[in-house]
Amino acid sequence: MAEHPRKVVLLDLDGTLTESAPGILACVKKTFEAVGMKIPDDHELQQFIGPAIIESLQRNNVPEGKLQLAVDTYRSYYSDIAAFDDPCMPGNKVPGKLVNVMYPGIIDQLRKLRAEGYYLAIATCKPEYQANPICEHFHLTDEVDGLYGASQDMTRLHKDQVIRYAFASIGFDESQGDIAIMVGDRWTDVDGAKAVGIASIGCNWGYANPGELREHGVTTTIDKVHDLTDAVNDLFAHLERDAHGDTTVNHSYSAQHV
Repeated sequence: MAEHPRKVVLLDLDGTLTESAPGILACVKKTFEAVGMKIPDDHELQQFIGPAIIESLQRNNVPEGKLQLAVDTYRSYYSDIAAFDDPCMPGNKVPGKLVNVMYPGIIDQLRKLRAEGYYLAIATCKPEYQANPICEHFHLTDEVDGLYGASQDMTRLHKDQVIRYAFASIGFDESQGDIAIMVGDRWTDVDGAKAVGIASIGCNWGYANPGELREHGVTTTIDKVHDLTDAVNDLFAHLERDAHGDTTVNHSYSAQHV
């Protein structure tokens, strides 16, 4: 049985814990080549980081008849086909998931948060079968209490669905005093948090467009990795002052800090 109350910190993966854009975008380019379509411009490519791959492909007008081929191509290059240069070992070829590096200082921050008693869980829109080997590669699995992602069959795609899945898996219970926050770098993280009624911390070192996090109603933002533990402590302190986690308190806090 889980002990209550718990303070749960949900953490996005891409753009929050790891700098994954080079691998993702390389696979996106291969995907558009495979379906015979023009590769999107740099700005649009950047929008692929965060949402589920099928949503980004649909936004870029990949025809319905080519959509499954596009998803399968992306997943193959991302997970299996060693077609790209390894940033950590020049000359070595790796799949897109390993064209990726950890943001400096992340492990230290995760260890500090766990030492202070937080339950840490990665919550990503990346399918779990892709997220697990990445987290093992970077030893993130050892630093968190759980990892929850999208489903391979695409029935669980959106961040709010992933968060609810995580909550169900860990026995999260608001009635027992459990509270949670979402830490991420894109609008998907903010919208997902709002949809389930929790506060959010936006990471400005990630892939958000200018003003994106504010426009979507993020609770607060931070600029540097080393600010994470203090921001988590500060936000939970504000939330605990309100017995019911009232959203008006969260918006007031946002106005003061964003």
